[in-house]
Amino acid sequence: MLSDVGSATIKEYGILNTVAEEALGLDADDPDVLADFELLVSVTGANEMFVGIAYPGTFMLDPDGVVTSRFFEDSYQERNTASNILLQLDAGGSAVEGTEISTSHVEILTYPSDAVIALGERFSLALEIVPQPTMHVYAPGAELLGYRVITLRIEPQPFVRILPMEYPESETYYFEPLDERVPVYQTPFTLLQEVVPEVTREAQAAFRGKDELTLTGSLEYQACDDEVCYNPVSVPLSWTVAIRPLTFRPRRP
Repeated sequence: MLSDVGSATIKEYGILNTVAEEALGLDADDPDVLADFELLVSVTGANEMFVGIAYPGTFMLDPDGVVTSRFFEDSYQERNTASNILLQLDAGGSAVEGTEISTSHVEILTYPSDAVIALGERFSLALEIVPQPTMHVYAPGAELLGYRVITLRIEPQPFVRILPMEYPESETYYFEPLDERVPVYQTPFTLLQEVVPEVTREAQAAFRGKDELTLTGSLEYQACDDEVCYNPVSVPLSWTVAIRPLTFRPRRP
């Protein structure tokens, strides 16, 4: 940890968390301020030692020291895993062994970004998808023309937050018989679904004694070639990651 007297560097980067000051000020009894403090600073209650802290996050630098991207969370209890960040940047795949699935329309390799996670860690479920020759599946925007967009659905479960997925860039497919231009994927692409097992006190109680987390879902799509649109398909999927126990270290004065 680096010393940052007066939080000067934190302020310069625009990442100062001011909630701690609010919780010690005139609005200390405001329920909304107290709720923000518990989410964004600490569940232990307002304290002077939290003043001047930063929002948790990661900066990525190039070899010249230039910041090229950053990943930040609101909650002080949540963090991106390093493997997840590398996947988001397309800077290296996961070391976790994947599951291969083949259909008449696509080849799928799916795996989690991490084999082991802790509560509060943001990780990804990755799906590397290769359309079969002459095949394409539909990207966001195609629903406006009545086509089914390829969709990953995860079965909900308590204390596991499924974040909105950002789709990769698509290409435009021109279907001459209908004079339609539709966004599609017809070359290899990857879907990344980020997941956060929550770390609230209630979540910790629910996960106590569990050493793994299993997520189930399905990949749903409709594939077409230059002549035929095939029936919609739902591919069942499952991922299991180990859960690492939480460890807390006392904060040094």
